[in-house]
Amino acid sequence: MPRLAVLGQPISHSRSPAMQAAALAELGLAAEWSYEAIEVAPADFEARVRGLAAGGFVGANVTVPHKVAALGLAGEASEAARAIGAANTLSFPGGRIAAENTDATGFLDSLPAPPAGKRALVLGAGGSARAVVWALVTQGADVSIWNRTPERAERLAAELGASVATPDPPGDGQGAASFDLVVNATTVGMGTSRGSAADLKSLPLRADSLNEIHQLVDLAYGTAETELARAARAHGATVIDGIEVLVRQGAASLRIWTGLEPPIDVMRRAATATWESSTAPDT
Repeated sequence: MPRLAVLGQPISHSRSPAMQAAALAELGLAAEWSYEAIEVAPADFEARVRGLAAGGFVGANVTVPHKVAALGLAGEASEAARAIGAANTLSFPGGRIAAENTDATGFLDSLPAPPAGKRALVLGAGGSARAVVWALVTQGADVSIWNRTPERAERLAAELGASVATPDPPGDGQGAASFDLVVNATTVGMGTSRGSAADLKSLPLRADSLNEIHQLVDLAYGTAETELARAARAHGATVIDGIEVLVRQGAASLRIWTGLEPPIDVMRRAATATWESSTAPDT
């Protein structure tokens, strides 16, 4: 039986098994393929991955805290994975380890239109932000980065060809008017039903400053829509939530492993059902 997995720590609340199992069933592969969650500590990650590669697994998704380590183990890697410096998808052709980063693809696929020519503000400078910035820059967007620690934003901007944002102080947010697309790649809103008002004040924009001229991609997701996404939607902004990005990156991984076109609607329903009944965020 071809086997797939998601590796992380913690992993118990992952939405990927339900989402991918639903996709495999829709594709008629459920009797032959399986997808499971495997919790693995950083110290055991290399041995576990090499064991999967040698033990009948076709591939694996990789989530926190292993994405950088996953790239380091790969004998071959895509341009995206190398440029981003992390991998969230591993394949094991002939027992080899190949790395891909579908976080960037999933983000782009979640957008209602190509971002070329758009002015984009990315909030955050961590791993998720890195994938987003690379994706936007390579697609021709004008990207600015904000981070609570300005030096991190400066390093990321210099490396990937973006600029450093200087919007209004946290909690003010009039600077959002200068952008077409805002991406929240911070942890604000993660692990809560909506994210507290105090959390939102740490960002350099007010949720109500986003309106019908804006697109908001909120990578944060907990047990419901975040306060940032809810408020932006209420003021007319086009909102893409973290679950949609999760679905799209998972679909891109499944396409790599099976060569088949993933059933996006089925995956979205499965991920959303898990989201609504879950108590903690994960991939």
